[in-house]
Amino acid sequence: MLFVIQLARFITRTVLVVALTAACLNSGMAQAQELTAHEPTAAENDSAAEASKQAANPLASVWLMQFQQNNSWLGMPANGGNRVQSNLQFQPLMSVKLTDDWSLVTRPVLQLFNATPSQDQAGQSNRVTGFGDTAVALALSPGHRLVGNWLLAAGPTFIFPTATDSRIGQDKWQVGPAAAVGYVGKNFVTYVFPQQWFSVGGDGRRTSHMLLYYAFVHVYSNGWSMGTNPSMSVDWEAPRGNKLGFPVGLQVGKLCKLGPLPVKFDVQAQYYAVRPQANGPKWNLQLQITPILPALIGRK
Repeated sequence: MLFVIQLARFITRTVLVVALTAACLNSGMAQAQELTAHEPTAAENDSAAEASKQAANPLASVWLMQFQQNNSWLGMPANGGNRVQSNLQFQPLMSVKLTDDWSLVTRPVLQLFNATPSQDQAGQSNRVTGFGDTAVALALSPGHRLVGNWLLAAGPTFIFPTATDSRIGQDKWQVGPAAAVGYVGKNFVTYVFPQQWFSVGGDGRRTSHMLLYYAFVHVYSNGWSMGTNPSMSVDWEAPRGNKLGFPVGLQVGKLCKLGPLPVKFDVQAQYYAVRPQANGPKWNLQLQITPILPALIGRK
């Protein structure tokens, strides 16, 4: 088990360090070339801004291969102090054009929990490492010709009990509705994206919970962005005082080019203004790395 923990930590840190180093080196070289050659053209700036908006769009027409690293500071029960929970999520967003006016958007979320803190019945602190449950959201979305700059989508969402340990999963098959409403302006993207799940089978306790993403991201012409993109959680089955987690945060991002591939880097710090009393997170530091690919499946 110790080897697995060390290996998971090593892989997570290595992926992040390599990606960030490559981005920084590429950005530095690009800036040096610009100083000795020419300033970015208006078309290049427009392209960077548009790619940055696509990376912030939950219904983007491109494919977003997003990795998200979360480090959350948890308050442990029985005066157990604070502990850090670390998890890495791979959450690609893939849009498939069904007709000229309709697209099917798919968003799976796969999770690797790295050293999640917990307490046993004796009050001893333990850590758990493993894969969490898998969520998959499907949404049908109308195109620009039907709704203009509005973002609209609806469909089912699922959670599958794929966790390797009961302490980092719910052991329930779950299903429910998902929807997205938003707007894409000239220099911004804003939306809300709620998902609600109800348990329909499995050995765990009954579940009914919601996760709601809400965002406002302002995009600048050089590919920088600033805004907020947190997620509110509600556990309807939890006792009073443990139902709601409501964070507020500030996110800063930059679109870079790794060769021909546009990649969006975002860092967000979040404070939980409302949090569950038992094991609720107080702070969260989030890093997102989003390679942007053209849609690989769909109508031409």
